[in-house]
Amino acid sequence: MSRLKFAANLSLLFTERPLIERFAAARAAGFDAVEIQFPYSLTPEQIRQELETHQLKLVLINIPAGDWEAGERGLACLPGREQAFAAALDQALDWAQRLNVDKINCLAGVPPADMSAELIAQTLAQNLTLAAERCHQAGIELMIEAINTEDVPGFYLHRSAQVCELIKRLELPSTGLQYDVYHMQIMEGNLISTLQRNADKIGHIQIADVPGRHEPGTGEINFTNLFKALEAQGYAGHISLEYVPKNQTEAGLGWLATWMTQD
Repeated sequence: MSRLKFAANLSLLFTERPLIERFAAARAAGFDAVEIQFPYSLTPEQIRQELETHQLKLVLINIPAGDWEAGERGLACLPGREQAFAAALDQALDWAQRLNVDKINCLAGVPPADMSAELIAQTLAQNLTLAAERCHQAGIELMIEAINTEDVPGFYLHRSAQVCELIKRLELPSTGLQYDVYHMQIMEGNLISTLQRNADKIGHIQIADVPGRHEPGTGEINFTNLFKALEAQGYAGHISLEYVPKNQTEAGLGWLATWMTQD
């Protein structure tokens, strides 16, 4: 039996059903942990009921990322949006505390082209410092994620080294790298070496294959080797399935059943 722990991302999996019905589907598929990118279309009470009914742990949510329809993909690096970021952080912390969520993910965002690089960097540092301090006080881990610039052109943090450098330079407490295998395979490759080199900095892992962002086995990544490396280095966090199923969700979970039955 694998020593690794897997979680279902309910924002991308089981989308054949409304979000409120995906908790039951995840449990029926064998998961005991889930994450939701932006759970705010439901109420905390609705989510708590589903978690309790289906004996699930909600392991991670994102800080609201701003006006998604207008192209915002995070507020942390946007000069002039500091109050909006603080309000979004307040909301995420409130939900995390009410739902016993251990980790909150922060998306840096896509900075405006007409802003100075210095101002953007200062804004990000200020907002991350605030988020880390607030999360630390609440006993919650802050995650910072790098996103590939093919899917999200201009995303400010797009390499694992950028995130690790920020955490170290700003001395952010209770803060780790959210390592998304899909994004980092596109941006930098060398997955296993990067995971090993940053083992003490990685707080959460998400997976999807490349290209297509589908389930493992549909692309170029050797997930068996990746999972064995994570076991060998003693990774104790969750590995979240944050992919777009190629067909129906349950039909694409065969790879997980095979892995979980390995000795």
